[in-house]
Amino acid sequence: MAVEDFKSVHELKMEDLVKKERLSKLAILDTLLAKKEPSESEENVKNMLLAELF
Repeated sequence: MAVEDFKSVHELKMEDLVKKERLSKLAILDTLLAKKEPSESEENVKNMLLAELF
């Protein structure tokens, strides 16, 4: 049963990491969308995140 518990905990942690990564990307995107005059590289990152997340 310990191995099954470990697998469950591992799966939950992996799901948590995926959710945290998405939240982090959304926060970065929010910051970039709020910029009035983003640089070319910021615009590229913004477009990449928009394509990836939506």
